[in-house]
Amino acid sequence: MTLDTDHTAQTSDLVTRALARALDDGPALLPLPAEPEAERARLVAALRPEEPLEDDSVALIVPTSGSTGTPKGVLLSAASLRASATATHQRLGGPGRWLLALPARHIAGLQVLTRSLLAGRQPVLLDSAAGFRTDLFAAAARETLADGDRCYTSLVPTQLSRLVAENGPGLAELCRFDAVLCGGAATPPSLLAAARAAGVNVRTTYGMSETAGGCVYDGHPLDGVRFRPDRVGVAAPVGLSGPMLALGYRLDPEQSEASFAHGWFQTGDFGEMDEQGVLHIIGRTDELINTGGAKVAPQLVEQVLTAQPGVAEACVVGLPDPEWGAVVAALVVPTDPARPPAEEGLRAAVREKLGAVAAPKSYRLASELPLRGPGKVDRRAVRSLLSAEQQG
Repeated sequence: MTLDTDHTAQTSDLVTRALARALDDGPALLPLPAEPEAERARLVAALRPEEPLEDDSVALIVPTSGSTGTPKGVLLSAASLRASATATHQRLGGPGRWLLALPARHIAGLQVLTRSLLAGRQPVLLDSAAGFRTDLFAAAARETLADGDRCYTSLVPTQLSRLVAENGPGLAELCRFDAVLCGGAATPPSLLAAARAAGVNVRTTYGMSETAGGCVYDGHPLDGVRFRPDRVGVAAPVGLSGPMLALGYRLDPEQSEASFAHGWFQTGDFGEMDEQGVLHIIGRTDELINTGGAKVAPQLVEQVLTAQPGVAEACVVGLPDPEWGAVVAALVVPTDPARPPAEEGLRAAVREKLGAVAAPKSYRLASELPLRGPGKVDRRAVRSLLSAEQQG
């Protein structure tokens, strides 16, 4: 069944009931965005919900544009959803009550609902139709915490950043949760440190729709999950294996076979394992910037930039250049627009940490980073903004 979704608590409740039926051998659920109409129409055209399912074990079809912008439908079975939810509760210390602060059509939000269903506890649903508001989050958090049960929530870095920066009632309530998952995009180390210093029991998650959500927590795989690379200090494409893997992609057997070969999902990310067995994601393989013959990982540059005083967020991309092939460019969000960080100081910090080749040659300030999906930075939009600046 298809279900149009928005960011209201009423819709989240409808998704919860539809998901419960799908997990219990009911009709498979395909949540679609109600708005904008053009995006909904694009997904319907690509996923063709009127056509029969390729596999009767499919319980959920998660629409995703991925990093390429091409619509895909990730096919998840009830078994994979349950495996992910069970492994999460085992890692966090047992089932509890969840606060849904994410859209109920993305995998992170859908898994909050799945965990709630398996735990037999009614989730608290945050109405974010008007955007994420810290005061509404504080009220929903108090409701979640009221019965004294173990309590959890899942956020994206942008939401966590706002709660930490405001340092108000929302952050105070967040500190009372037994665990706060943070994923959907890379969490800047500076934000992670600030949240933990404030008392938030934040756990970073790595995963995607194809793995039924996060399956690597704080760099360590959940029970039953394996990752590659598994040799210390060897940077390589990241693969994931485990019982929560998707069955493939809707109406795309060739891509399904290529991406899920031999029980491993090829993520398209680049990473390495350290001596403690922790997986570190360096960035997307297709986002590495080849500048003058040297490869620069945007995420590493972003980590340096966001660690500098006065920087709230940063996104780094490569821009075409006739001499270098590509140049490193940065879009930076200052913590205080009236007192932005000095451009040369930021370049110097990157040069010191990563070398001159990684220092941004193009730089622009912004009030916020453009986003897509559940808190992911829209790198194509960032590239367009910086390209326009470069040409201007």
